[in-house]
Amino acid sequence: MKTIIYEDTYFSIEKEQSEIPWLKIFTKEPFKELGDMPKELRQKLWEIYDIIEFHMKFYYKPKKINMASFANMLPRVHIHIMARFEEDSYFPNPMWGEKLRDTKLTLPSEELFFKELNLALTKETNSLFPKRRKEERRK
Repeated sequence: MKTIIYEDTYFSIEKEQSEIPWLKIFTKEPFKELGDMPKELRQKLWEIYDIIEFHMKFYYKPKKINMASFANMLPRVHIHIMARFEEDSYFPNPMWGEKLRDTKLTLPSEELFFKELNLALTKETNSLFPKRRKEERRK
């Protein structure tokens, strides 16, 4: 079951089921490559990424934030953002790699993180397209 924690006209953010905080940003339109996206949307994608990374670092205080975009299994633009901890089951390997240990991380409330992140994304992304919003209001 998908857990969507944020959605707007162009993007959605989904929680990946994992022991670590792991989010995925998806484009609503099925662009195959980043370069297929209009420049304005690529800029918004990176703004969203920056907001998520900032809030993950502040809230969870991980050892490292990992970012990945393969899109071999799902050939459309999507970005994985993962908060990594020295104590997680795979560290320092990638989450798709060999599991090194069994562990149970003690992390702050995921629900509170999602609430705070959603507020930040709503506030910040609403200001990313002021010109387009003005044009849409004229119609």
